[in-house]
Amino acid sequence: MALICLLLFFGNVSAQELKSPDANLIANFSLADGGVPTYSLKYKGKDVIKTSKLGLELKDGKNLTNGFTISDAKTSTFNETWKPVWGEVKQIVNHYNELAVTLTQKETNRFIIVRLRLFNDGLGFRYEFPEQKNLDYFVIKEEKTQFALAGDHKAFWLPGDYDTQEYSTVTSNLSEVRGKMKDAVTPNASQTTFSPTGLQTPLMMKSKDGLYINIHEAALINYSLMSLNLDDKNMVLESWLTPDAVGDKGYMQAPCLTPWRTIIVSDKAGDILTSKLTYNLNEPTKFKDVSWIKPTKYVGVWWEMITGKSTWAYNDLTSVQLGITDYSKTKPNGKHAANTAHVKEYIDFAAKNGLDAVLVEGWNEGWEDWFGKTKDYVFDFVTPYPDFDVKELHRYAASKNIKMIMHHETSSSVRNYERHLDTAYKFMKANGYDAVKSGYVGNMIPRGEHHYGQWLNNHYLYAIEKAAEYKIMVNAHEAVRPTGLARTYPNLIGNESARGTEYEAFGGNNADHTTILPFTRLIGGPMDYTPGIFETKVSAYNPENNSFVHTTIARQLALYVTMYSPLQMAADLPETYNKYMDAFQFIKDVAVDWDDTKVLEAEPGDYITFARKAKGKNDWFVGRTNDEVARTSKIDFSFLDAGKKYTATIYADAKDAHYETNPKAYTIRKMEVTNKTKLTLNCAPGGGYAISIMAK
Repeated sequence: MALICLLLFFGNVSAQELKSPDANLIANFSLADGGVPTYSLKYKGKDVIKTSKLGLELKDGKNLTNGFTISDAKTSTFNETWKPVWGEVKQIVNHYNELAVTLTQKETNRFIIVRLRLFNDGLGFRYEFPEQKNLDYFVIKEEKTQFALAGDHKAFWLPGDYDTQEYSTVTSNLSEVRGKMKDAVTPNASQTTFSPTGLQTPLMMKSKDGLYINIHEAALINYSLMSLNLDDKNMVLESWLTPDAVGDKGYMQAPCLTPWRTIIVSDKAGDILTSKLTYNLNEPTKFKDVSWIKPTKYVGVWWEMITGKSTWAYNDLTSVQLGITDYSKTKPNGKHAANTAHVKEYIDFAAKNGLDAVLVEGWNEGWEDWFGKTKDYVFDFVTPYPDFDVKELHRYAASKNIKMIMHHETSSSVRNYERHLDTAYKFMKANGYDAVKSGYVGNMIPRGEHHYGQWLNNHYLYAIEKAAEYKIMVNAHEAVRPTGLARTYPNLIGNESARGTEYEAFGGNNADHTTILPFTRLIGGPMDYTPGIFETKVSAYNPENNSFVHTTIARQLALYVTMYSPLQMAADLPETYNKYMDAFQFIKDVAVDWDDTKVLEAEPGDYITFARKAKGKNDWFVGRTNDEVARTSKIDFSFLDAGKKYTATIYADAKDAHYETNPKAYTIRKMEVTNKTKLTLNCAPGGGYAISIMAK
């Protein structure tokens, strides 16, 4: 009798079912033949992930892929509501059911835990390695997590790459990836693709039966970034970690954890956009005092250099050495943007228009030969060019209540940056800088390392933690794509980590670009996309550059709502804004921190319409970004408080607006609205609209 009970017990625990709190999602965990761990996921009875294998290959050959028995299985429920330091909503519900399965590998006498958390909006799972005698230090050869898809889904994908995320999104069926990969891999300052079917996360997909599915990861700490490799015959995605310089993919010491592997799913596109699963799988903030972390709207000496109107470098030398080259004896090129008088013009513009800060790039010595030389001692982050007076600009900005944002381009010389980091942060604080934009352009030093390997991911987090010691906010460009770590480290107020506005000066972004990014890149955290370009012809600034910005002015305004970030740049030049102050009014008015967010319309690759409520106010802002097809947007204002009247200012595409032929054609009108108001607006190709809704 005892034997029968024992068999029944192990028969039950070898196949575990886990339901989401609303029971729409069901995850199953089981052991296949040979003790292979597997899982599957269904949503409202439809397959999201079919039976898929789990495990890791280790460098010593003693793989954690099979030979397992289940020695324990525990379930639990968790439900809390927490308040982010900044965000799209005032509070976030963190409600999940959990299954923790302990797997014992008899042959090696080792054990691991697979932990699954099932939310109403998706699944997160990870591997855990408790402290134990036979698994202390180990090296990962490859993680073998599978995502077996239920069909040949429509996908919004980027080529898998160890060093860049700055590609245009390709929209195609997964079966078409292999044939489209060659054209999808466009040149970049640093890039390392790995497979003809390699894909990046977040990977957004839509099934033929109407499911929206997003695969990504959360809480990427002390681990290599996960990409996905597609078996396009069987429609199975498998994890593919970023290697280090010698090809290893992770150095681990138990007790330790992997990041969460995440699957967000719904039959409504808007649910993907509002999911907070990625943040919920990260730990609460480590900071007791967060009063110094402030959402910011800024202008900066940046776009004029990106377009080629001005330069980062002080002179035209092709070789300089820090501490040896005497810049006072060199001839200025006359196009250096980061000079004291010019920066004061930006400070004046920010002060006059109620903005918070000014970013200055190209202020420090070394820009003459910073790129492409794999130069170790490339910047010291404290020595300004002769025409940039740090102390005077600190005084001048402070007198106008404007903060300055520091720029640290590392040229991917990470060893050099870490060597100077404390000194650089002390210099910032001494001169009134509370925020830094860091950059990692080019191939990595140490040579052979990749932007998204374990060592570099540890560096990015080190820089964020070190910045917090000095109460400095960080906006990291070219760093690893975010995985919700801003919950734990809210001084990480921005990342680039995707193809941003700068590419509009490098040939242009596709018109559908900003209808996709909120479904992909923004799943892990906000992006410093740098919107607000009003002069769409780059040749107006640089006659030698024939690129143009693939947008209408109305859509540029909408991006402040649709491309969420607590750090928003008015990226164009002050002299251009002064020509369009009626449109610029929206940039002045729009919030950068929110109490509530609603998705009014959404379809990835086609359009997105958001409504957001300003933090601590009863004012709302609506933004619509549209692809290259003219469309009609129909929205209602039911999100407004009942019984109250509001004044809506509508910044819309003119009837003849078009992102290619007539991008500056916009209209502005005011009307009274209530929660019963309905509105129909035409959206031009590459266009959109923005609405400010002010409580009376």
